[in-house]
Amino acid sequence: MKGWLCIVPVCHLWLVLILCPQGTLTKQTLTSHEYSAEEQLPSPCDIFNETDVAPDVQIDFTTQSVSNEYIVVFKRYYFEQTRLNYISAALRNSPPFSWNVVSRSNPAAKYPSDFEVVRITAGEEDSVASLEHHPSIKQVTHQRQITRSIKSMPEDEQLQDEDEDEGDMCNSAVDPLCWAPKWKSSRSMRRASLGLGSSFWETGRHAGRKLLRALPREITDILQANVLWDLGFTGAGVNIAVFDTGLKEKHPHFRNVKERTDWTNEKKLHDGLGHGTFVAGVISSTSECKGFAPDANLFIFRVFTNNQVSYTSWFLDAFNYAILKKINVLNLSIGGPDFMDHPFVDKVWELTANKVIMVSAIGNDGPLYGTLNNPADQMDVIGVGGINFEDNIAKFSSRGMTTWELPMGYGRLKPDIVTYGSTVRGSSLSGGCRTLSGTSVASPVVAGAVALLASSVWDRQEMLNPASMKQALMASARRLPDVNMFEQGHGKLDLVRAYQVLSTYNPQASLSPNYIDLTECPYFWPYCTQPIYHGAMPTIVNITILNGMGVTGRVIEKPVWQPFTPQNGDKIEVAMSYSSILWPWSGFLAVSLTVSSSAASWEGIAQGQITLTVESPPESGEDQPRQSVLKLPVKVHIVPTPQRNKRVLWDQYHNLRYPPGYFPRDNLRMKTDPLDWNGDHIHTNFKAMYQHLREAGFFVEVLGAPFTCFDAKQYGTLLIVDPEEEFYPEEVSKLKRDVDQGLSVIVFADWYNVTVMKKVKFYDENTRQWWMPDTGGSNIPALNDLLAPFGMAYGDGVYEGDFHLNDHKASFLSGSSIVKFPSGGLLIHQTLKDQGQDVIHGKGDLVNGVPILGMYQHSLESGRIVLYGDSNCLDSSHMKTDCFWLLEALMQYTAYDNLAPMFGQTKHISLPPAVALPTRMEGNHLYRYSKVLDPHQLGDPKPRPLPACPHLAWAKGEPLNISAPSNLFKHQKLLSILEGVPPPAVVAGANMRRDEPNVPGLQEDVHWDPRNSGNMVVSDNWSTVTLLAFVSGFLVLGFFVNLLYRSRRKRKQAVTWRKKPTRLIRRTKYTRVPAV
Repeated sequence: MKGWLCIVPVCHLWLVLILCPQGTLTKQTLTSHEYSAEEQLPSPCDIFNETDVAPDVQIDFTTQSVSNEYIVVFKRYYFEQTRLNYISAALRNSPPFSWNVVSRSNPAAKYPSDFEVVRITAGEEDSVASLEHHPSIKQVTHQRQITRSIKSMPEDEQLQDEDEDEGDMCNSAVDPLCWAPKWKSSRSMRRASLGLGSSFWETGRHAGRKLLRALPREITDILQANVLWDLGFTGAGVNIAVFDTGLKEKHPHFRNVKERTDWTNEKKLHDGLGHGTFVAGVISSTSECKGFAPDANLFIFRVFTNNQVSYTSWFLDAFNYAILKKINVLNLSIGGPDFMDHPFVDKVWELTANKVIMVSAIGNDGPLYGTLNNPADQMDVIGVGGINFEDNIAKFSSRGMTTWELPMGYGRLKPDIVTYGSTVRGSSLSGGCRTLSGTSVASPVVAGAVALLASSVWDRQEMLNPASMKQALMASARRLPDVNMFEQGHGKLDLVRAYQVLSTYNPQASLSPNYIDLTECPYFWPYCTQPIYHGAMPTIVNITILNGMGVTGRVIEKPVWQPFTPQNGDKIEVAMSYSSILWPWSGFLAVSLTVSSSAASWEGIAQGQITLTVESPPESGEDQPRQSVLKLPVKVHIVPTPQRNKRVLWDQYHNLRYPPGYFPRDNLRMKTDPLDWNGDHIHTNFKAMYQHLREAGFFVEVLGAPFTCFDAKQYGTLLIVDPEEEFYPEEVSKLKRDVDQGLSVIVFADWYNVTVMKKVKFYDENTRQWWMPDTGGSNIPALNDLLAPFGMAYGDGVYEGDFHLNDHKASFLSGSSIVKFPSGGLLIHQTLKDQGQDVIHGKGDLVNGVPILGMYQHSLESGRIVLYGDSNCLDSSHMKTDCFWLLEALMQYTAYDNLAPMFGQTKHISLPPAVALPTRMEGNHLYRYSKVLDPHQLGDPKPRPLPACPHLAWAKGEPLNISAPSNLFKHQKLLSILEGVPPPAVVAGANMRRDEPNVPGLQEDVHWDPRNSGNMVVSDNWSTVTLLAFVSGFLVLGFFVNLLYRSRRKRKQAVTWRKKPTRLIRRTKYTRVPAV
């Protein structure tokens, strides 16, 4: 298998390790996860009543790098002495006593391991380099400390916006660390209460009253777990691991706790916080608030101390032990944005490669988009979002897309499914019940359901794996109406339908999503909001390939594009890239769509399909490789190419975000959210701005390559917002030529000041270490290089304040001023507070005449240039007051040369000569993460050679003379079933047997139809269509027979004929016909 190293079992036949090649994209967690909890009320029975009033509790997961400690990952598993020998050999030239191996005393210590923790006290850089060059060492990364903090919010403060509270004044003269916050969360604190009775759970606020539905008492009742219980399935035989805060010994709710292990340095097994007990209760409680799999084998992994602290190495050891214990299902209710924490993510891949079905919370960072948490965003993990009991997406639930494919690609579909995560009842410490909320609650709901489903097919364990379970959950999920795919994934968990799919499952590959319909709104948002046209940047749809046939696989030959001739498929051009190896259990298929030149002036719907074949090695007892042929229907809406001035190009290439570097927040007042990690994409944190531009009639495209890779003659405006990346010299010169030839440019910048950057550097309160920003809110020195040919530049002043422009109110939040601008341009000034001085000296004065907005056109043939100093009013993650009105007015200026009257009514002040422009901070590490800078240059980093523009190989179509259905969702084929095995029916009143399960309580005869997109169909022995046709024919025949009978009777006797039809109507009225 090219590119992959398979290592045979090392010890006890429990290890299967597959290493990915160099260059393969990997990801890790920053373990930053939040959930809402409702504390237990002091009551004798320790039960939470729905009428009780409880304080809101938020629990934040955060991480910091541990000073001087490194995780050394080996390429194989070795015993302790061998690991020590390799490290000693690598560090043989290091000073004596400058390093030591950190002792790890836990249940996994006596077994081989693939990592070691090394503390280096001197010569860190040289020692790390020596370790990385050892042939047996795979990688060296920082040890991370994970902290979980709990805080309670009074009810009257629940709706306040902490991030925008200007009353929270920071005086650096009194507290020198106040602008360098102790990082307690990587997430914005802009959220309301998570407690009972809060409007937080609604997708919107409602002024009027409404009738509220009574909530069922148990989550297992809502999801009909009793259906499977009545069939005799209770999770027996399934090993499920709970990674959390431990579990009390002999807790009355649990009867099958196989093992409790502690991986912390406290050496305790008891749950001192209650969260681990709650999670375990949702999964496997046997009384009161029942869990889904009461007879499952419960393995408790205590990975957090009572102070809510953990370390990456604790997780790695615990993960290794889970493989040893042959865990089948693992629940992980933590997550964070750091998908590049390699040891953690590599270990997750290894877990799933060993057939461990991992279920993880998608995150509590909604309603913002681009807030998915790792590891739930991995293809091999079941990522779970949250809904409330009204079947609305919970406001706290994180939204897609995934962001680690940016800037050149596009994110994948996540979450996978959603389920109830609001005010769910579970076990409390003392034996009663309590309620908690958050995606960390939704995760054990799915984990318990997975354990229950696994026990229902325990006689077919060979086909049970992370891919097959995810396929069954996706295929059976019920799609929520009026919700897009980046909010709900494949829909709401349906336990009974998942059982029906899994019971007849045949190992195969599948796609997620399994069709592309760019006309289907709102599910295919944002694709459905903008049609495609000739000359546009390709629309990229990133498809996940799930391979239930084996842990490894490949796409054989090449995917084939098959346009449908009757449906204008020849007007679509398709390019495809895909994973050369599918591992573990998954891969990707990136589909790029554009319009052929023949359809430049055509409008209509075009359809076709992509066909590909996935192959996996044969399993035991099989002679031939397993194969699965997949078909991906494609449907698009094509319009004539819009006029140039209506086309806007968004610069994605020069946006950087965490991870991997420290790119600080754009609003300095947001001290609880130090990182810029949402992707800065028009479909993530700039979603609202994108929607406003579309409603204004503009067409927005995304540029994921340097400026040298687009034809400026096709676009009216280039939109550059909050760039952190450097610019190639070739980009600077090309942009000057493009503007001279009519391209307009709008720039929204952010703050930049070297002294301020040193003040807001990340402070690790545990290790007393500093993490220096790699740039400011924007990379102003790079922007000034780009603007230099036009005689424009931003300064290093940092300003904030509210102002009015005509009748519009605007907020300027941590923005830059304009210090250099052509004399013939239009400059708008405002009175603002000097926030930079406030940060540096503890007091900032009001400054009159701060130039914040400039507009300029140097000739009638050239394009127009607009500079504005702040992007927070466009960014949903930092927004106090939006400035979409300003953006639209500026677009009218750049696209149509229409200058709004509000700009002409302002007082214009000329600029004094600029004394000095901002410089790059000495010693910054931007070159480590930059696509432009060369990290191997000595001295000041220099640009790399300009890369070649992306080249797409457009597939040659193989036309088919067939027509696709108009509704792809209803006609998709989700999963095949075992040949010769009828779908399991769920029938009321019959005797229950394993091969024909019968479930009391359902009114009709229901089974799964794989041809009908996962819809439940109600039928007897014939198909619905055949039965309806037969009944209709019978009624028509009866009608004519009745007419003949009446005519003969009328001739014989004078009797009214109206009573007979009445009898006929009565007979037909109550005839039982199948429902559809």
